Amino acid sequence: MFKKTHHSAGTMERAELKSFNKPDEVRLFPQGRLELVKIGGATVGRAIFKPGWKWSTSVQPIAKTKNCEASHFQYHISGTIIVKMEDGTIVRCNPGDVSLLPSGHDAWVEGNEDAIVVDFQGMVDYARSL
Repeated sequence: MFKKTHHSAGTMERAELKSFNKPDEVRLFPQGRLELVKIGGATVGRAIFKPGWKWSTSVQPIAKTKNCEASHFQYHISGTIIVKMEDGTIVRCNPGDVSLLPSGHDAWVEGNEDAIVVDFQGMVDYARSL
């Protein structure tokens, strides 16, 4: 006989399955799109950035902040994204990388391939005017 177990992050009552093929919400912005799924009390985002996408020209007019104020915890599926932090630090994110990026940065796609990332933390308010 199996016993119900409780997890420290909360109680898991049932299995859940969501797909980015049927996202709960889609946000479009110049040269990109964000697909959101809500699962287990969290929101996970898949962002697709086209070549030429840059946060400061594509999303900044929507966010109306100096830099991206979202903190990101991301898995990079394809393409290359360059991130420039407010302090001047440059981070180059390639396929297979996992990045943890605090708020206060600009970012852009490098090269001619779509950059696709799955973000487990910072997409709830991304590309949404506040």
